[in-house]
Amino acid sequence: MSSADHSPQRRASLELLRAEAADELSVLIAERLRGGEDPWDFMEDLPSVDELVVFTLRAENIAANGGSRPNAARHYRVLRQISLDYPELTTAVWRLLGEANTHRRWDATVRVDAS
Repeated sequence: MSSADHSPQRRASLELLRAEAADELSVLIAERLRGGEDPWDFMEDLPSVDELVVFTLRAENIAANGGSRPNAARHYRVLRQISLDYPELTTAVWRLLGEANTHRRWDATVRVDAS
């Protein structure tokens, strides 16, 4: 085994992940515009490209763990690991971890009262 075999298993390069997320975001915007929504009403509610990348990586981690939704401690560990694996996403990770009472509908913050 080479030393590269011991590195974290990454889905794709960050550039590719960002390109995929930018495409997804443009589709979301186009759908909402076609639905007659005013961009002034929804643009700040949408995640950034890097936030979408973090959510994609988080979703892959959840799927790899049998699909069970993580508790608050595991949520933190998963996002922290994403930050370690992709240092360029650190700002987005910490922004997501710090938004306990966000108004954004897609927020990934784990809430205890979800049951």
